[in-house]
Amino acid sequence: MIIERATADDLDVLLTFRQEAASWLTALGTDQWQRPYPSDKLLATIEAGVVFMVRDGSATAATITLTPEAEEGLWTEQELQEESRFVNKLTVARTHGGQDLGGRLLDWAGDRAYRSGAQWLRLDAWTTNKPLQDYYLRHGFEHVRTVTEGGAVNGGPRVSGWLGQRSAAPSDGHNFTDLTGLPAGPPLRHLRPA
Repeated sequence: MIIERATADDLDVLLTFRQEAASWLTALGTDQWQRPYPSDKLLATIEAGVVFMVRDGSATAATITLTPEAEEGLWTEQELQEESRFVNKLTVARTHGGQDLGGRLLDWAGDRAYRSGAQWLRLDAWTTNKPLQDYYLRHGFEHVRTVTEGGAVNGGPRVSGWLGQRSAAPSDGHNFTDLTGLPAGPPLRHLRPA
């Protein structure tokens, strides 16, 4: 499998992924992702170069958004002073479910964060999706706190405020052929052998 940056041509695939994931999540008993995500905001993140696609031959297997910026209102000023990368919209196609592709993507993101000089890989998860929170805990994240104040990017009250973080760390265990290029940031301080 390869990982590469998304292009504007991937917008429809990403919107379909989200709808597919919302249906699957509903079947699991959660209301996560029931409100549509604004396509213009998604296109803006693609154009910013922070959306990545995992390809398995001609199929798109998964996606992850990895940004240097946090969503407003989640992290404290002190936490924002710590160099971090933020995981958003991690989605695995149902055709590729059950292979821990999400865990491999988290390892890839942690490695990319590390190579960019970040101390932390951080995320916010759906506040009512306990199985998802447990998934992140199993993948080395620690729960920082849950934020319920504020609004959601796509309207309505904040619903994704379970905050988790783990140390950014090198990894080649994700086994993706990485076509994304070197991450931005000061990588040299972390690239010494351990």
